Amino acid sequence: MSTPADHTPLAKPPKIPAVPSPSASVLVISPTNQILLLHRVRTSSSFASAHVFPGGALSSTHDGTIPGVDDPMRHQDGPAYRMAAIRETFEESGILLAKSKKTGRLYTEISDEEREEGRRGVHSGKVKFVELLERWGAEPDVAALIPFTRWITPPNVPRRFSTQMYIYFIPLGSLSPTKSRSSGTPPGSGLEEEEEIFIPNPTHDGGIEHTAARFLPPNKWIDLARQNRIILFPPQFFLTLMLAPYLASTVTSPSSPIPSTQELQLERERLLDFLCTPRVYEGKEEVSFAEACISPLVLGKGKYGDLQQDGVGGVGMDTAVLTLDKPGEEVEKQGKERRGIKEWIITTRFKGGGTRNVAVWRREEVLGSLKEKL
Repeated sequence: MSTPADHTPLAKPPKIPAVPSPSASVLVISPTNQILLLHRVRTSSSFASAHVFPGGALSSTHDGTIPGVDDPMRHQDGPAYRMAAIRETFEESGILLAKSKKTGRLYTEISDEEREEGRRGVHSGKVKFVELLERWGAEPDVAALIPFTRWITPPNVPRRFSTQMYIYFIPLGSLSPTKSRSSGTPPGSGLEEEEEIFIPNPTHDGGIEHTAARFLPPNKWIDLARQNRIILFPPQFFLTLMLAPYLASTVTSPSSPIPSTQELQLERERLLDFLCTPRVYEGKEEVSFAEACISPLVLGKGKYGDLQQDGVGGVGMDTAVLTLDKPGEEVEKQGKERRGIKEWIITTRFKGGGTRNVAVWRREEVLGSLKEKL
């Protein structure tokens, strides 16, 4: 998983941008249709905590053959991306998105002690992930991963990623994949959340990446971000917002009843229908969420992450306007005609290495008459 410093633009960007590293990330959906975010804390005074989806860079040791820089599959969903998504979710949260070879159901046949030992072994490289699964009689549930956009870091950022996002629905009626608890409830969340998942403090690379993990309804994560009580980078904010109208939308307070299994299944079906139904914007068909490839582009003066922005489209000064319709130079050079999503844009303020006041708008709401020039 990248760190906040990785998202801080260089004062003098290199003439040749860094090559985006292949990575994968998962929006894990609980049996009650809440979404998992990991809480990352940095000791630097210039950066407050951030919340992210589980995920990280592909590993040739664990995930298989990684497409080369010029490979047509470099920026496409594929086996190595899917394996990395399953592995990183396990390493970072303890949730194993795998099936039992005996039952074909979600694998929960190990103790918490075995689970934690396995996480440490994979994280340290002492055991290969596929070998661990084989020993446990489990197989990664790669077929259940639903592609949900790809994001490529803008070229002026020092450490860049080409990240394949996925959605994974933990089966309805499943018990929590882990029994451990920890502290770390987002401040003032106003909701008694689901059982949270303890994140141990691995010493790999000499640092602690995450301190806690928690499921909350998408609408609650968005509320916390809008109040600037937590930090969500633009990709996390945008994707969580896309889920908010469909998953656990009625769970807004401690007294809110949990929907029935039938209602939860209907929520999932409505979300999938939204994701799969072709959308039209300005008379042209939009790319599907599964195929969308997004490299955020800042309009006007400044680049991604710059503190000084010029308020394009009438938004406040020092507010960046990010368009989402470009796939990035690396993808454009491959000639695959990949596209991002044109109908929405993101506004945000970059502050202290993170983002504040993130908002998603319909394109015409901010750009107005400017849209014809873009």
